[in-house]
Amino acid sequence: MSAALPAILRILLLGILVLFLLPLASHALWWTMRGNGEGDWAAADWSSAGLLPAPRAAPEAMVRVYAARVGRWRGIFAHHSWIVVKAAGAPRYTRYDVVGWGRPVRTDGWAADGRWFGNAPEPVLALDGPAAEAAIPAVRAAVESYPHRAAGSYQAWPGPNSNTFAAHVLAHIPDSGASLPPTALGKDWTPLGTFAEITPSRTGLRLSLAGYAGLTLGWVEGIEINLLGAVAGLDLRRPAVKLPGWGRIGLFS
Repeated sequence: MSAALPAILRILLLGILVLFLLPLASHALWWTMRGNGEGDWAAADWSSAGLLPAPRAAPEAMVRVYAARVGRWRGIFAHHSWIVVKAAGAPRYTRYDVVGWGRPVRTDGWAADGRWFGNAPEPVLALDGPAAEAAIPAVRAAVESYPHRAAGSYQAWPGPNSNTFAAHVLAHIPDSGASLPPTALGKDWTPLGTFAEITPSRTGLRLSLAGYAGLTLGWVEGIEINLLGAVAGLDLRRPAVKLPGWGRIGLFS
């Protein structure tokens, strides 16, 4: 037994090195070489990335979930995500975010498809027409029911944060078939005492120790191991690997 324990520890340490530390270190090097760790909030580009048409040019209903890298060194390992809706015939989009200052839940704080700290958003979910129209009431109800909306409730790490909010909203969109990127730090956060719950897609189970460590098994989410908010795993539905820092790497978007 005494000889077996060090062997198990060596395997665990090797797994942490290969699955978590090496991907994070390599992505940190790549991120720094591109100059992404520079700049400040005031000088960053928050303008539209041009992903959405003008509301009057597209009268159908729309729902979008976007994720974009956060700024400076935090972009090495984390995305910020938000929700956008537009009812059929509406003259404008409505954007919902959670942020870390003042009251967390914000409406229309930035352009619907705006860059986040200069980083262009990536679509996580896109619903149009009748599918979007059916989802919008659930989205708005989920925004109103978000339980961590009081001032001071935001925690950048391990959560609840913007990605905890987006995961909460996704969980209320029936059959969305979408999951946040593995770099959406905070998406797996759960309150102390909540150790197991259904995944936001309703296709699996998530075990979590308040977001510090956990395991997710689901058809939409795949297999994900969470260690201190960093996620490594496999996407079985659309074959891909998930690596800390790098996110999802596969043949399909």
